Amino acid sequence: MAIDRKNVEDIVRAVGGKENIEVATHCVTRLRFSLYDESKVDSAALDANDLVKGQFSSQGQFQIVIGPGTVDKVYDEMIQLTGGARSSKDEVKSAAARKQNPLQRAIKTLADIFIPILPAIVTAGLLLGINNILTGPGIFFSQSLVDVYPQWKDIAAIINTIASTAFTFLPALIGWAAVTRFGGSPLLGIVLGLILVHPDLLSAYGYASASTEGTVPTWNLFGWHLEKIGYQGQVLPVLVSAYILAGIEKFLNKRVHDSMKLLVVAPVTLLITGFLAFTIIGPVTFGIANAITSGLVYVFDHFAILGGLIYGGFYALLVITGMHHTFLAVDVQLIGSEGGTFLWPMLALSNIAQGAAALAMMFVIKEQKTKGLAVTSSISAFLGVTEPAIFGVNIRYRYPFIFGMIGSALGGVLLTINQVRASSIGVGGVPGFLSIFPNQWGVFFVGMAIVLIVPFVATVLYGRAVVGRAEKSSGAAAAATAPTTLSPPAGKDELSSRRSVQGSQEPVNILELAAPLNGTAVPLAQVPDPAFAEGQMGQGVAIEPSEGKVYAPFDATVAHVIKSKHALILEHASGVQVLIHVGINTVSLKGSGFTQLKNIGDKVKAGELLLEFDMDAIRAAGYPVITPIIIPAGQEMVEKIEEKIGPAAAKQTSILTIHLKG
Repeated sequence: MAIDRKNVEDIVRAVGGKENIEVATHCVTRLRFSLYDESKVDSAALDANDLVKGQFSSQGQFQIVIGPGTVDKVYDEMIQLTGGARSSKDEVKSAAARKQNPLQRAIKTLADIFIPILPAIVTAGLLLGINNILTGPGIFFSQSLVDVYPQWKDIAAIINTIASTAFTFLPALIGWAAVTRFGGSPLLGIVLGLILVHPDLLSAYGYASASTEGTVPTWNLFGWHLEKIGYQGQVLPVLVSAYILAGIEKFLNKRVHDSMKLLVVAPVTLLITGFLAFTIIGPVTFGIANAITSGLVYVFDHFAILGGLIYGGFYALLVITGMHHTFLAVDVQLIGSEGGTFLWPMLALSNIAQGAAALAMMFVIKEQKTKGLAVTSSISAFLGVTEPAIFGVNIRYRYPFIFGMIGSALGGVLLTINQVRASSIGVGGVPGFLSIFPNQWGVFFVGMAIVLIVPFVATVLYGRAVVGRAEKSSGAAAAATAPTTLSPPAGKDELSSRRSVQGSQEPVNILELAAPLNGTAVPLAQVPDPAFAEGQMGQGVAIEPSEGKVYAPFDATVAHVIKSKHALILEHASGVQVLIHVGINTVSLKGSGFTQLKNIGDKVKAGELLLEFDMDAIRAAGYPVITPIIIPAGQEMVEKIEEKIGPAAAKQTSILTIHLKG
């Protein structure tokens, strides 16, 4: 495809000219810019450009959606026009990060540290919930289950050992993630965390009683007496120490000769950081962390209603801004120092409230595709993942989001005045009760009832009264676009002649596209990326995969494989192209976690394995694994596309029906 040079010139002019471009790169679908001044962007000019499918700004990057198969040519032409140097995605990402304000950078840093270790913490929380059921009195009997059936006691003990490990050695997990984020050696981060919880040290959990009794052990450094305590359950000491360690390691790596690095860099780095951690960093941050914890406890003890209203009501807003990640550190700190957190139970109720509001929209809106999104996204929210419900449904209509916040605020007040605590961080939403102390389940279940009923009823009543009337005139037209239920493909990859489903008597060619992955097909609106969610690149569906394998949906030629292996384009004999894009922002992994089995130009048969990917590694890096399957826009032979959502079996279930012209 030839690129109109004038259109590329117009793109450069619309982003403020080459002098406004700091660095630029591209991925399989879009141009990515770090601009000196985004206010100079002419959005109207970009919208009018034939090459541009969409535009948006995210995390300091200005992104222009061009589409697969074209974006690389546009980028090459743009580099020739501007005379600029080719930049890597990391360079654009770094340049964009510098434009964020200090608060945004701090939030992103905490998110980058805690998201990778979240699976371990959530798993520990779920297992501790099971232990709570076995050992908590008053759940099944007046005594605990293990007291009534002693043969279960050791099983509960083993579960507790497995579950508590992540929290016992939490500084090691944080050390690994933090040092990695700050550019140091992950292994040194793990060792640093283990140093801070060494068994020779007095456990932080026993510090209060030992201090009262005057039995805190000390080190005597030439007359300087230092308390010999560990930092179990603490966050700030290991975060600050990890930052110092990474800085020292990078400093030494630049100055020590390669032949001496093994003998010098790691030992010196750990020795200096260890001394600083025990002499200055630890005592200072330990005091700061305890002061913050005491302040929070004081507020929620003395102003319980206000605390519940604010945190419970506005938690969903934190999700929108991304600030909710910062409270992971607060929850962990509260669990470590207080034995339980009063914030996490409100998070669980907020998830349910947004899910209830999204579910209510199924009974308000007429358009069938959005009805399906309301159901699937509400289920996701009930299981602890609210982004599809918030961004796909509630924010779009506004009032369900507000009613969800109101219900969550009421539930939060109930929890705070009854001092409901969670012993761990688990799965949010309905399964969240497993993390609550069993003797507080009753109050928590009442809170669950509030956040289910209030947002649901309020959304339905308001929606039918105010919005329902406005949709009556357009409901019939919207219903015509509803996705059909899943059905197996008629002939796998074969084009067949059928009658049009819209009533036309003219025969049309139909291509049934089989699911390339096992999992669940969901609407594109659930994809946490505007370029996909808003259909800027074309129509299609997304699959929440259950395994890390991608198969050919029909007999095809591999038209393109992105260098980072996370995306590929297949071309059918009819000329129809399909883009399979594994995960969101997975381009940043640079191919790590992906195994490419086919190359550009290869002929593949329907059902043939194309690509393998490590779902756990992708999630651990903080990226969603949801995989968009797109029919890129601008293919003249495509007349209409029907999306099908629901359970998807690779090589068997049809997810897209493509009607071809003629």
